[in-house]
Amino acid sequence: AVRPGAFYGWPYSYWGQNVDPRVRPQQPDMVRRAIRPDYALGSHVAALGISFATGAGLGPAYAQGAFVGQHGSWNRQDLAGYKVVFIPFANGRPAGKPQDFLTGFIKDGHARGRPVGVSYDPVHGALLVADDLSNSVWRIAPTRR
Repeated sequence: AVRPGAFYGWPYSYWGQNVDPRVRPQQPDMVRRAIRPDYALGSHVAALGISFATGAGLGPAYAQGAFVGQHGSWNRQDLAGYKVVFIPFANGRPAGKPQDFLTGFIKDGHARGRPVGVSYDPVHGALLVADDLSNSVWRIAPTRR
């Protein structure tokens, strides 16, 4: 969790006390104070949007957790991100690996979409996803019978 006044390492370190040797001058006193993140999604996924599920509108598997829009890497040979993942929560904290929720934004090695913002709609049980490559807003909802 983010704490007021806390230091999370940048630019001197990452993931707690892992020093970035490229940064000069080094600041070992700052690195010692760096707080490790609660959760990691991987390098270069560009997690730009997050929305917390507040009900089972998308089904019980998605009732408690966070939807994360991964905008994706633009400068990697193996593209990373370009999807929306769901991170299950228990007792208010991440409790499992990210699960692919919305994919298909890469075709034949090229980006066809880049999720940037996500918003959970508890009233209608839907997830809205802003895609800034196709200039679209996608609405994902269960089929109503």
